Amino acid sequence: MEEEKALIQRAQNGDTHAFEILVQEYQTRIFSIAYRMMQNQEDAADLTQEILLKLFKNLDKFRGNSKFSTWVYRVATNSCLDALKKAKRQSAYSLDKAIETEEGTLLGEIPDKGSMPQELAEKKAMIEAVRLGILKLSKEHQRVIVLREVEGFSYEEIAQILNCSVGTVKSRINRGRENLKKILSQNRELFSDYFV
Repeated sequence: MEEEKALIQRAQNGDTHAFEILVQEYQTRIFSIAYRMMQNQEDAADLTQEILLKLFKNLDKFRGNSKFSTWVYRVATNSCLDALKKAKRQSAYSLDKAIETEEGTLLGEIPDKGSMPQELAEKKAMIEAVRLGILKLSKEHQRVIVLREVEGFSYEEIAQILNCSVGTVKSRINRGRENLKKILSQNRELFSDYFV
């Protein structure tokens, strides 16, 4: 703990090596959060680098009122939510559109992993519907749903990350789940097995 405080102090004074040591243990978890939310390894890697840069630039704003890890995960989660909103505003990817690479032109195809194309398309549509449904939630409900359901944080960890009580976290998760269920129920054909 004392070593972490010393590293934070050195990093706040511009010591990049101290910052690298400080965030080394968090990089994998940050990437995991970004990957689960962005659903793309390259986007997650890019976002991880952006988050690390944001952490470094804003390190002077960390006052020590919470654990350093709590602050890191809060910045990471907020950055991911912002990236998802930005991605939502951009045009959707077309499966029929050709992809230009250094090796030439590739046709956009779904890889065969043993499932029928219709099953893959339905699964992808469900994932996208859930992702878009989460984006329709209020910001406070988005955060708790992603932290709990996507990242698997405990109620106590979420309370620390969001700087609120465990009771508030449980209440927000419950309301967030109910609101998400209402949003997803509008898409009954995709979720017919879940809504009776």
